[in-house]
Amino acid sequence: MNWTGVIPAITTNFRPRGAIDHPALAKHCHWMIDSGCTGIVCGGSLGEAATLSFDEKCAVIATCIKAVGDRAPVVNGISALSTAEAVALAKASAKAGCQGLMVLPPYVYSSDWREMKAHVDAIIKSTRLSCMLYNNPPAYKTDYTPAQVVELATEHRNLHAVKESSGDVRRITAIKALLGDRLTIFVGMDDAIVEGIYVGATGWIAGLVNAFPRESVALFEAAMRGDKARAAKLYAWFLPMLRLDTVPKFVQYIKWIQAAVGRGTTVVRLPRLPLVGDELALVKRVLAEARASRPKL
Repeated sequence: MNWTGVIPAITTNFRPRGAIDHPALAKHCHWMIDSGCTGIVCGGSLGEAATLSFDEKCAVIATCIKAVGDRAPVVNGISALSTAEAVALAKASAKAGCQGLMVLPPYVYSSDWREMKAHVDAIIKSTRLSCMLYNNPPAYKTDYTPAQVVELATEHRNLHAVKESSGDVRRITAIKALLGDRLTIFVGMDDAIVEGIYVGATGWIAGLVNAFPRESVALFEAAMRGDKARAAKLYAWFLPMLRLDTVPKFVQYIKWIQAAVGRGTTVVRLPRLPLVGDELALVKRVLAEARASRPKL
């Protein structure tokens, strides 16, 4: 597993009545890798994993792995209501051919460090796959502090990365101060990518990449090589869209933009509903402005 670069947290393509559109999903994976992305993350929040059954998650993994072949690694998000189901999904991911796991806190239940650590321990111990810890306290109400990340990294040799989505870039500097280069740090919020890179992150689990992959890769690479003028220009153009990744209806917003650029549909699964009213007007305006000033790459 090569934890670096722009790795899309891909959306899950659905047909009008909600069934997974596997040919469209495969085509989407091809587009991401052809555009310069370094891997695929399926089964994440943006992929509406909470609405997928265990068998559907396994089917999505199989489609993604078949689509990208040996061109790039496929990482599966490990999220479930119970630790037992999360462990079963981790084992199924390894059997299917995934090269990494993105380990999430349990759905719904958020408690103290003792219980959250037991959950993560069980998942990481169940596999030899390279693992990335996903810290997203706004979404999952569980906050893995830098000291707790150090504890996990010390005890698990196959924990190699952390996706930091607290929204506080000081977390990146804190983790690096404690661990150096022991873990690769990924930015998990689209509208913190440049700041995150400038303080030490070397990867991006991205959302708007699903609609603008070449621009995402160009922004990431400019920031990584220290081309601040180029990065600032791309970032200023991209930010109004990137901010749509950090709100409750980020799935609907990103899928709407995908559909508008001809790379997907707006279909989401209940309890999500399609955008209407002011929300729909907002995304239309943001995309129209982005198209009018789209940079040349």
